Amino acid sequence: MKRLIILLPLCICFSIFTACSKETKKEPVKRSLKSTPQQRFKKNLRENQSTEKTVVPLDLKNKGIGPITSLEFKSIDQNMVAKGATLFKQKCTACHHAKRRMIGPAIKGVYERRSPEWVMNIMLNPTEMLKKDPVAIALLKEYKNVMMINQNLTQEDARALAEYFRTL
Repeated sequence: MKRLIILLPLCICFSIFTACSKETKKEPVKRSLKSTPQQRFKKNLRENQSTEKTVVPLDLKNKGIGPITSLEFKSIDQNMVAKGATLFKQKCTACHHAKRRMIGPAIKGVYERRSPEWVMNIMLNPTEMLKKDPVAIALLKEYKNVMMINQNLTQEDARALAEYFRTL
């Protein structure tokens, strides 16, 4: 029994020593091939920015479908711009960027492509416009059928956003 008590620690030390002295090849760490949500988002964004584009008509006379039939811009109202900027950050930045395409079109220069009435009507009435308005339908196709969500904006909110868009 005494012999076993003495030999056991020696055997353990010898095992550890020989195990440490052998050169062992370690398997390389395998990295997961799964992408993160951010990587998938960026991939979808790149695909959405492909060079293959649908021809969206440039129609400044189209007023869209909705409650806004006439809108005339006057001097820029800075209070409305501030409210519009806040609303844009809260409700629009998930899909729109001010100066570049994302899930939806860039906002900068929107009034060079669309009438102010159309812009407000797409904000106030996106569901019906995406079904019936030819420009909205073409944009829907260009952006891979990603529909604009109705944000339930008031006319005052839409007008503040329209004012903010003028400053971009």
